[in-house]
Amino acid sequence: MLRIHRSCFRVILVVIVIAGFTNLAFPVSKPHLITFGKWTTVPWFPDTGTADEKPLTLKVRPLMVDARVKEFILGPAHDVTDRLFVVRRAFRVNDSLPQESVAQPHWQWQRGAWLLVDRVNGHITPINLPEFDVFYSAASWYRDYAAYCGVSDDGRKVYAVVAQISRRRPVLKKLLDGQGMVEGELKSVSPDSACPVPAWQRAPIRVTFEPTGAAKQSFAIRGHFVDLVPEENDDEEAAK
Repeated sequence: MLRIHRSCFRVILVVIVIAGFTNLAFPVSKPHLITFGKWTTVPWFPDTGTADEKPLTLKVRPLMVDARVKEFILGPAHDVTDRLFVVRRAFRVNDSLPQESVAQPHWQWQRGAWLLVDRVNGHITPINLPEFDVFYSAASWYRDYAAYCGVSDDGRKVYAVVAQISRRRPVLKKLLDGQGMVEGELKSVSPDSACPVPAWQRAPIRVTFEPTGAAKQSFAIRGHFVDLVPEENDDEEAAK
C-alpha cells in the first residue's frame, strides 16, 4: 500500500510540474478593452484636382485599445460577430511641399479604408475591398459582406461589388453601364457618389443596386455565389 501511495504521489507531482511549465510557456492572455473617444469635426480636402476647392467636414473619433489611441475612425461601426467589428479609418497626411520651410508639418485629414477589429486580442487589421474608392464608394455592410459601387483605377468604369471579409476575390463584380460617366469619366466630384448606398434584405439574402441613370439590379447571395434576380420577380414580390 505504501508503494502504491508513493507512486500516486509521484504521478500527481509530475502532473503539477507539467501544468506549471505549460502555464509559463503559454501565458493566459488577458482581454483587451476597446473604447471610442469623443467625436471631433475636422476639415477635409478631397483630392479632386482643383486648387481652389473648399474643405468639406469629417467627424472623426479615436479608437483606443487599453486606453491607448490606435487609430482614428469615422462613421458607425458594424458588428460582424460578438467578437469582431469593422469600422472605417481616418488618418492625417503631411501636405507640406519640399520648398516650404515650416517648423511643423502641414497635416491634412483623409478618409481611409476599412479596418477589422478583434475585441478579445485587440488586433486591428486592414480589410482589402476590391475596387473600393475612398472618395466615390460608400459601403453597406451585412454580416461579413460589404456591398458598394467600386471604381476602376482609371476612373472610367463603375462596378457593383459585393466583397466578403474572408475572401480575396469579390463575391460579385459587375460592370454598371452608363453609371455616372461622361466620356469615360465620373460625372460627380461629390463624395460617395459612384452610386447610392446599396440596400440589403434577408431570407433570402439579397442586395440591390440603384445606380443613377441605369436600371435597378438585385442579386441573391448564396454563400460564395451570386444570382441576378430578374426585375419581374421583384415586381411580383412587391405586389404580394
